[in-house]
Amino acid sequence: MSIYEKKCYVEVKDVASSGFLTNEGFLNLLENAACSHSEIAGFGINQMEQTHLSWVLLQWKVKIFKRVLYNTPIIIKTWAKSANKCLTYRDFEMYDENHELIGIASTKWSLVDTQTGRITKITPEIIGCYSPEDAKNVFEEVEIPKLREPEIVDTMEPCYTFTVSRRDIDMNQHMHNIYYLDYAIEALPEEIYQNEKFNEFQILYKNGAKLGEMVNCFYIKDGTTHIVVMKNTKDNRLHAIIQLGK
Repeated sequence: MSIYEKKCYVEVKDVASSGFLTNEGFLNLLENAACSHSEIAGFGINQMEQTHLSWVLLQWKVKIFKRVLYNTPIIIKTWAKSANKCLTYRDFEMYDENHELIGIASTKWSLVDTQTGRITKITPEIIGCYSPEDAKNVFEEVEIPKLREPEIVDTMEPCYTFTVSRRDIDMNQHMHNIYYLDYAIEALPEEIYQNEKFNEFQILYKNGAKLGEMVNCFYIKDGTTHIVVMKNTKDNRLHAIIQLGK
């Protein structure tokens, strides 16, 4: 069970008006595969009432090689890696029906005690249930580089502001991780939104946004890279950094 495989199809909600898979759709398919793997390992969503444990996503790093159409059958391969006390990684590969590699991704996770809301230790017993695979990495670097907030943000006016609504909230009572990418796209200048596909991107989650909170988005262009920083309007607390490129 070191490498878990899931066959599925690109659904309507995963594609744009062109019919091709979106970045949000890509993340949704990968996240579902990760959740299915956790169910088999005994630490999934349906086991939370017994384990009192929930996996929390800290970072994404994604590279997409090919856009596929609605209803395309795909195979997702995913595997967990060994953990230190508080962090672990999970990698992904997505293939089309011709076994051509569509895209790759790496993620960083922590484990939270649902009764206390605090990060808890990832024990050897827990990670062992996933039969971690350390020899295979989709990117050259094993760890995902940590995104840094550009200093210029402190001198900028927000380009977009939103309020976290009920539809955004996940089972951990925070805004679901994929919606950060949705809101980052809304913050982009129109010409960038219309002309860029963003086949490579990273997301860093710092402090989960909660229901009713207002969030400011700040847009920075750095060469060919587009960065959106999300901060709370009340106390300027950093929620996330999204870096989009190529």
